[in-house]
Order: sequence, then C-alpha cells, then structure tokens
Amino acid sequence: MSVVTESELREFWQNGRGKIPSFPANTRFSASAHDFIRANHLEIQFAQAAQDTSPVQVSAQPANWNKPASFPVVLSGPIPVCSECGQPMHAKPEHMTQIDAHQFAPKTTPQLVFRGKVDSLHALVMLISAIARRFELPELSKSLDSLAAYCREIMSAEYHQRPVAQLQVLGKNEAELHDISHWPEKYLGIQHLVPGPNDHEILHWLNMLRTQCREAEISALFAFPPNNDNSEIASTRATLSRALNRLSSAVYVLELYFVAGNLSWKVLG
Repeated sequence: MSVVTESELREFWQNGRGKIPSFPANTRFSASAHDFIRANHLEIQFAQAAQDTSPVQVSAQPANWNKPASFPVVLSGPIPVCSECGQPMHAKPEHMTQIDAHQFAPKTTPQLVFRGKVDSLHALVMLISAIARRFELPELSKSLDSLAAYCREIMSAEYHQRPVAQLQVLGKNEAELHDISHWPEKYLGIQHLVPGPNDHEILHWLNMLRTQCREAEISALFAFPPNNDNSEIASTRATLSRALNRLSSAVYVLELYFVAGNLSWKVLG
C-alpha cells in the first residue's frame, strides 16, 4: 500500500499547470496531503477498475496529527510555494499576510492575531519540552512534543476550515483528561495545585503554559465569536476554542502527574 505525500501532489499539480493522475485503489494520503487536496479543491480519482474511474472525495480529516513539524515552504518545484495554501512565495505589503489561498488581510485581523497566539503557544510548548529534557524528564518531554503537534493541528484545522482532531496524551482521551483535571483527588490522590515559591521550576513552566492556552482560547473566541449560526463553517470554527480548552486541561494534567510522581525522572547510570 503506497502513501502519497503533499510534496508528490505538488509535483503533479504545479499550481494548476499540471494534472493529478489517478491512483491505485489502495493508495493512502499523508495528513498534509489531505490538507493540500482540500485547500486546492482537488478531486482525486482511484483506478478501482478499468471501467470505473469516477471521482472519489478524500476526507480532509488528518489520519494522524501527532507527527514532527515540517518547513512551511516547499522548495522542490520551479519556484518556492507555501506548504499551506500552495501559492508562490511572492512580495506582499509588509502590513498584510495571507489569510487563505486567495486573499491577503492586515496582520491585525482577529483571525491572524489568533494564528499568532497559537504559533507562540507552539513555540512555548517546544521550549518547555527542551527544558524537560534538560531536567532528565523524557516522559514529560514526549507528552509536550505531542502537545506541540496538537498546536500545529489546531493551526492547520483553522486554515483549512475543518474540525480539529481529538486530543490524546498520556494515553488519555479528551473526556479522561477533563475528568482528571477536575477531580485530581479521585484519580491521582492529590489536591488541586497552586504552585508556590518552593515548587520545582518545571512546574512553573507548565503553569505558564496553561495560562497561555487560556489566552489562545480567548483569542479564538474574539476571532470566531459564538453565535446562532448553525452552518458547517460556524460549527467547525467552534471546535477551535474547544480544542484550546482541552489543551489547557491536558497541560494541567501534566502538572498533576508531575506533582504526583507519575512522570518518572530518568535514572542516570
């Protein structure tokens, strides 16, 4: 079974100058390839049989968001293109940036401010993961790497106007993370946390991360305020603030696990 990547699709598509071929029936697509298909409104054909090459819609939902980051500019073609929208990297007004594949907007636009918040949040998660590795906390670092990947999933979902995938970390789903964060005594045998001056540095970093998740959630509500619109786009955007709320819960659970001793220190030989 072959897996088609975003880079391969770009080589075929060439910003509309090329043609996407039909693929064998058992072909799979990477998560970024799914986003590329949706962003460019492509119809993917599968050669299921000689007499049947009818278009088959490919789901825009990524199969797996928990993966390493990649450079956002594709350099393999004749000109550099954005890996999100597929557009050539060309000059634009300094006060504006691309809001989607078809238009620019001022950088002060709430939607772009939201993206900046999530981008900063992603950077903070990666920083704390590096600090966790310095303190020989590999399990914590691994969990933070997963949360960094989830920040990228949130950004991708917002850009491509699709629902955010479900969060999983520490082997727990969203409902389990929610319950642990609300009733730590029941699940971990400890009280709710109020970090103090004698607590370990890593706990203060995690607590800072939790507050920034909340700030990003508020930014999502400013950019996409809740209303009575029951459209598909409105319901999709509603998943952004929820995803950030669950991300905040996940960070608090990491704090609880750390204090409870459930994230072991690396034993040095």
